Amino acid sequence: MRNDKHLAIELRKEGKSYNEIVEELSIPKSTLSSWLSNVGWSQTIKKELIRKANYITKKRLLSYVKKRKEKREQWERDIRKEATKVFPNLLKNPLFVAGINIYWGEGDSKLKNCSLRISNTDPKMINIFISFLKKILKVPQKDIRVGIILYPDLSEKKCKLFWKTLRKYHLINFTKHNLFMANIQQRDLNTAFD
Repeated sequence: MRNDKHLAIELRKEGKSYNEIVEELSIPKSTLSSWLSNVGWSQTIKKELIRKANYITKKRLLSYVKKRKEKREQWERDIRKEATKVFPNLLKNPLFVAGINIYWGEGDSKLKNCSLRISNTDPKMINIFISFLKKILKVPQKDIRVGIILYPDLSEKKCKLFWKTLRKYHLINFTKHNLFMANIQQRDLNTAFD
C-alpha cells in the first residue's frame, strides 16, 4: 500500500471530498477514484457531501432570489417616486393625455419583449401615437415598427407606400414584430388607391 493511499483513506474517512484530498496530497483524481470508488463507506460520504452541497446551493440560490427581489422592489419604489414628481406635469401635456388614451383604447403590450402596440386604421391617430412615442416616451425612430395586415386582394407594395407617405417611414421599418400595429382593412384602402 502506498503511503499516500493510506493518507487518502484517512482523509476520506474524515469526510473530505475528492477535490480536497487531491489538493492536499497532490495526487491525480483518477488515482484517488480507483482507490475509493468501490468502497461502500466512501459512497456514503459521497452522498452526504452531495446532500450538503445541494443544501448550500439551495441556500445561495434563495439568497440570490431574495436580493434580486429586493433590488427589483427598490427599483419600483424609485420609479414610483420619480413618476409622482413627473406625472402632474405630464397631465398638463395634451400629447401625453392623447397618447395614453389612444393606448388605453387601442393598445396592448407584450411583456415578453416589452413592446407597446396599437391596432388602428386612422392615420391621424397613428401619427399622434407616433409623436407620443417619440416625444413623450423618447422611443428612437429606429425602434418604431409598423405591421400591416394585408388581405388577399390588397397590394403589399401599395399599402406600404400609402403608410410610408403618411409618416415618411423607410420601408424597412415594416415588420410583423412591431412596436405598434396599423391594421389596414380593405374598405379603408379602396378609397386610398382608387
